[in-house]
Amino acid sequence: MALGLPFLDAMSRSASATTFPKRFIVFFTGLGTVKDAWVPQGTELDFTLSEVLAPLAPFKEKLLVLEGIDMESAYHGPGDPHQQGIGHALTGTELQEGDLFPYACNPNAKVGWGGGISVDQFLASHLGASTKLGSLELGIQVQNANVSSRISYLGPGQPVPPEDDPRNTWNRLFSEIASDPDSAARRRAHRRRVLDQVMGDYHNLQGKLGAGDREKLEHHLEAVSEIERRLDAPGTIGGSCAIPTLGDPPEPFVNDNYPELGRLQIDQLVMALACDLTRVASLQWASTQAGKVFTWLGQNETHHQLSHSSPTDETRRQQIVDIGRWHAEQLAYLLDKLAAVPEGTGTLLDSTLILWCTDIAVGQTHARRDMPYVLAGGAGGALEMGRYLRYQGNSHNDLLVALCNAMDVDVTTFGNPAYCTGKLPGLGV
Repeated sequence: MALGLPFLDAMSRSASATTFPKRFIVFFTGLGTVKDAWVPQGTELDFTLSEVLAPLAPFKEKLLVLEGIDMESAYHGPGDPHQQGIGHALTGTELQEGDLFPYACNPNAKVGWGGGISVDQFLASHLGASTKLGSLELGIQVQNANVSSRISYLGPGQPVPPEDDPRNTWNRLFSEIASDPDSAARRRAHRRRVLDQVMGDYHNLQGKLGAGDREKLEHHLEAVSEIERRLDAPGTIGGSCAIPTLGDPPEPFVNDNYPELGRLQIDQLVMALACDLTRVASLQWASTQAGKVFTWLGQNETHHQLSHSSPTDETRRQQIVDIGRWHAEQLAYLLDKLAAVPEGTGTLLDSTLILWCTDIAVGQTHARRDMPYVLAGGAGGALEMGRYLRYQGNSHNDLLVALCNAMDVDVTTFGNPAYCTGKLPGLGV
């Protein structure tokens, strides 16, 4: 079923001249990789993808494989290595001091939430003004609500939880537009009346509060106003917008349902972008210390246990490689779905920038230097893709700056400026 306006003849005649909006996706998988099985062989332009990255070969010309980038910020501030790695991955900022979450290695030491806005939410604040959702956060069996299971932050101490259940994803994205227009209009009108009443109550309360509480209330009022504004956000920019068929999704927290749940979330994410319901999204595969057992790969130990096995244990090493390769297959599935959506003379993949990132480089050492990063897509032509780039300890904060610039958001620093020298060079931004 098509959504909103049909793809008009006028659109078709001018499709080649249309400038389609850029989109940004974070693809997060925890626990790092086996580095020698991840690193490509060859030179910048003439390289062969590794055992882990081989499933991405059909999209080699749409990739930037980045080696030698350090998550320097994640060696500073409180938190254990996993907490620092995931909490810094998109923020480049120290975690908050606090007593909320114990360290995995030292239960007597504790930490708070992430300490700054994440790059996805920063981009959403610039790119999401005209879409129904500023951003879309999806998870696959993330489950836990702690600093080790959050990549996305609206600001210091403001984590954004991912949605694990494809049913809830579908309801949030498509339930209203799948119903008849009159019913949808009635629901919007009812919600607007409720919001108007809430806003009136808040304004009456405002004069009775102290300065600190007034400031908190003002931020809340801004959020409520944003909800009201988005009620009539149109969505739909072309003829490829269609409501995905959900079927009967599996239970969201059964270990062996992991692969099917991931595909359902990817299908809905792609259609949310195709329908212009959002332009910023994240897909988080479990949490950093999850007890995920990749039974469909013939395994019987958790990913976390395997990541801490001896590097000389060839059997377990290969199992970690197999997990990384499986995740690359899921990224390839996402890229294939994006490439199947036509936009003018190109595809949705051409206007999208995907960041594949993780929390640590290597499980056994918890290193956060020489991190494995892959960029994919086209970013609307902002980046020179199809290359393998080796850096010499450049900060990942500089990568976050380059991502913002590629999405046409002009910044010279991101996260804690102490670990930032400007945009990462060489990407073609």
